[in-house]
Amino acid sequence: MNKIEAFWQEFLTANKLDENIKYCESFHFDLSERVANHLLSLVLKGIKTATASCLLYYEKTCEKIPKVGDFNIVTDWEGNPHCIIKTTKVSILPFNEITYEICKREGEDDTLQSWKDSHQRFFSKQGESMGFEFSETMEVVFEDFEVVYRAGSNHNI
Repeated sequence: MNKIEAFWQEFLTANKLDENIKYCESFHFDLSERVANHLLSLVLKGIKTATASCLLYYEKTCEKIPKVGDFNIVTDWEGNPHCIIKTTKVSILPFNEITYEICKREGEDDTLQSWKDSHQRFFSKQGESMGFEFSETMEVVFEDFEVVYRAGSNHNI
C-alpha cells in the first residue's frame, strides 16, 4: 500500500468510517514547489479554506467538478500527505465577478487585485499547457473546504 492509500486508511479507521468511502484525488496546490508548500501551510493553519480552479481545466481533463461532501488528500510538493479536506460549498462564476469577500477565503491575498493578478497568471500558464486562453469572463470553480484530518492526528470529522 502506498503512502497516500495508507494515510486514507488511517483516516477511515480513526473516524470509524466505511472502508468503501473513496477520496476524489490527492494533490498539491500550485505549479511550483515553493508556492505549493506555502499554500499547504496556510491550509494547516486554517487560513486557506477555499481554492479556485478554472472550469475549462475540468472540461479539458474530463475530471469531475467538485461537489459538497467530496474528500481530497492534500500533499506537499513531494507527494507526502498532510491532511484530508472535505468540500463544503461549490460556486461557479465568471472570473470578473469574483469579489474580495469570495477570494479572501483562499487566504493567499490581501486585496482583490492581488488575487486577480496571481490567478490570471496561474490560469494563463495552465491554459498554455492545456490549449485554452485566459479571459476575464472564464468560469471559475470556487471550492470551500474544511480540514477533517491531519497527519499524526486522531481528529474526528
